[in-house]
Amino acid sequence: MTHLHLSFYAAFTLSSLGLAFHRTHLISALLCLESMMLSMYVALTMWPIQMQAPSSTILPILMLTFSACEAGAGLALLVASTRTHGSDHLHNFNLLKC
Repeated sequence: MTHLHLSFYAAFTLSSLGLAFHRTHLISALLCLESMMLSMYVALTMWPIQMQAPSSTILPILMLTFSACEAGAGLALLVASTRTHGSDHLHNFNLLKC
């Protein structure tokens, strides 16, 4: 395993651990999701180079598009929940109450 692979695996693992254990604010959960997407994007971008493929794939661009959509939806959810509940603390949200 090269240092490049190890750094991608470590970045993805640390961001998923941050998402699992540090869940006090919605913005921190969104940042962990974005770092997971960024590490997957960089790994998908470097994959054809590592495999010495003659052509590049469209998969990194598609992933970047979905990541931008996810970030926009997450920020809209953050603004809406902050307006209705007054803060972005995750323990204040009750999913059973409309």
